[in-house]
Amino acid sequence: MGADELNAANIRFWTISENNVLLGCAALKALPDGLVEIKSMHVLEQARGRGIARVLLEFLISEARVENNREMVLETGSMEAYAAARALYERAGFSFCDPIPGYFEDPNSIYMRLALDSAEQ
Repeated sequence: MGADELNAANIRFWTISENNVLLGCAALKALPDGLVEIKSMHVLEQARGRGIARVLLEFLISEARVENNREMVLETGSMEAYAAARALYERAGFSFCDPIPGYFEDPNSIYMRLALDSAEQ
């Protein structure tokens, strides 16, 4: 996402750093009907393997619940390079689903969702 997209009213963006060094970032996009989309999540390659992506994801899920969203959705790549991301999402309870709002069937994309009801808090 570019800077203009990140400044949209329905986008929230966070970063994570250590000793004033940026390690990663994440963004949520509010969608209609209580949906929220993980629009972007990235950890610098040199910072991977330290659990930073898990910390970011747990934070995003917590924020989405606090805002009373009913479901979190995402699109990620279907290629092998995204296998670790897909595994992270699955460990957090996400399941594979049909294309999410704003997307279409694409062999390069995988779609996932997570229910955010109060029983899972």
